[in-house]
Amino acid sequence: MDGVHDLGGLDGFGPVEHTASESLFDEEWERRAFRLMIGWLASQNPSGGTFRHSIERMVPEHYLSSPYYEHWLTGAATMAVEAGFTTQDDLDRRAGGRFPLSAPDRGVLPDDLTPHETPRYAVGDEVRVREWHPPGHTRAPRYVQGRRGTVVRVDGAFDIDDIAAHGGGSVADPLYAVRFTSRELWGEAGADGEVVCVNLFERYLEDPQ
Repeated sequence: MDGVHDLGGLDGFGPVEHTASESLFDEEWERRAFRLMIGWLASQNPSGGTFRHSIERMVPEHYLSSPYYEHWLTGAATMAVEAGFTTQDDLDRRAGGRFPLSAPDRGVLPDDLTPHETPRYAVGDEVRVREWHPPGHTRAPRYVQGRRGTVVRVDGAFDIDDIAAHGGGSVADPLYAVRFTSRELWGEAGADGEVVCVNLFERYLEDPQ
């Protein structure tokens, strides 16, 4: 989806800070949040897209100003409320104040929910990534949309996260590894001889114009 949750990241936020000796958990509540999410995933078995989108729906200001495990905690709590396991009031009482949840799901399912397992493209085919702005979950990074690439691998058919994330169930689609030159992606900022390979569903692709 567009914005701070874009799969490919967003520029303008400076370098990613990294410490070689960084601990897995800095505070005890982070360990508990991790256990909560793992327990939710194990007991409810939501799709990967559903889990990711519960975090993507966080208000941008909350997402950018909160630590990593708070994202997990917010996502798990949001899914629990939506599934009827708890309520906003229950969470507020436990937290001693307003417990921030993610915004409602605004994703839109495509008209065509027919599974497709036979690949349309083959290794060596030139393709173009569709350019669109979905309000919900997608596994197509914005930086490849509208760009041309070459299919270098056909991986078989897998369930589309974009559909499962919004209650559309399991809908299979061929998955490809598509190679892009850095010049195609970033123009003059790219470098000759450098490439990026991205896994993309067939529904993201179209014939080059």
